[in-house]
Amino acid sequence: MDQNKNKHKAVSLVTGGAGFIGSHVVNELIKMSHKVIVLDDLSGGFRENVNPNATFIEGSIVDHKLVEQIFSNYKFDYVFHIAAYAAEGLSHFIKRFNYNNNLIGSVNLINESIKHKIKCFVFTSSIAVYGSSKQLPVREDFIPHPEDSYAIAKLAVEQELKITHEMFGLNFIIFRSHNVYGEHQNIGDRYRNVIGIFMNELMRGEPLTIFGDGEQTRAFSYIDDVAPYIARSVTIDDAYNEIFNIGGDKEYTINELANAVMDAMKIKRQILYLPPRNEVKHVYADHSKAKKIFKISQTVPLSIGLQRMANWAKNVGPRKSKKFEDIEITDKLPSIWLEDK
Repeated sequence: MDQNKNKHKAVSLVTGGAGFIGSHVVNELIKMSHKVIVLDDLSGGFRENVNPNATFIEGSIVDHKLVEQIFSNYKFDYVFHIAAYAAEGLSHFIKRFNYNNNLIGSVNLINESIKHKIKCFVFTSSIAVYGSSKQLPVREDFIPHPEDSYAIAKLAVEQELKITHEMFGLNFIIFRSHNVYGEHQNIGDRYRNVIGIFMNELMRGEPLTIFGDGEQTRAFSYIDDVAPYIARSVTIDDAYNEIFNIGGDKEYTINELANAVMDAMKIKRQILYLPPRNEVKHVYADHSKAKKIFKISQTVPLSIGLQRMANWAKNVGPRKSKKFEDIEITDKLPSIWLEDK
């Protein structure tokens, strides 16, 4: 008798599954033999990113009627909520858009997850919730001090998941990822993902643009050091109802990053320094908790990750950088964000 014949196949919803991180999480879940349904409005993702073995639904998490219908149509075991518009700096100027998409949309998913008794709700938050910290690297037990509207929305969803677990028993896993890069990234988005911006500028024959003096420090996370652990987390009991920093360990200045990207692309350009914008100067994370629970022994070095992404970027070619059309506040908005490119 086939022992696996009646074995339940896990069913997972991945929001943002046509986007960068989401599409990689979908691929990992398919490898784990999950039945995967992708919900994505294609505002930042691409249909070709979606694994052909997944079921794709075009739509927004803000559409609560659609979300209700999808949960009714599929008996989900897990929800991987990755959809977001993750532009920290721009979020100051698109507050309504930010909270509708990153907070209200999340609440729509949480509501249905309660009603349908989801086994676990996996949420990709951000290192941005820490804000500026006098002590580095930041750890999960630090008190968050978000400094932009995007980070406030992410922290609000984290807190909502905690009280929802206490009230209704909905299990959650929260990942605070940071500066993730790699294949499938939307390199045409000028407002987020500095590595993608640099690669696109290089291929378009433009100077690399850096806000301020370029001495800001960040650690950069290759996608293979993030997506597989997000996918597998639901199989690890000790991960449930916990928060994890996840990603690269070594911090770099943006100036160092610019030179590393030019080396990977084998293209040299001038650097155009722009007036500084409101952003955290230095931040990077401690990952000892994730390393212990997920048994992470090593991460992909920046030079190797950049080379992999550069090969992919050259293959897909440059993308036109679209201007964000729903700016709500223009006061103090960096002028370059209003230019046609």
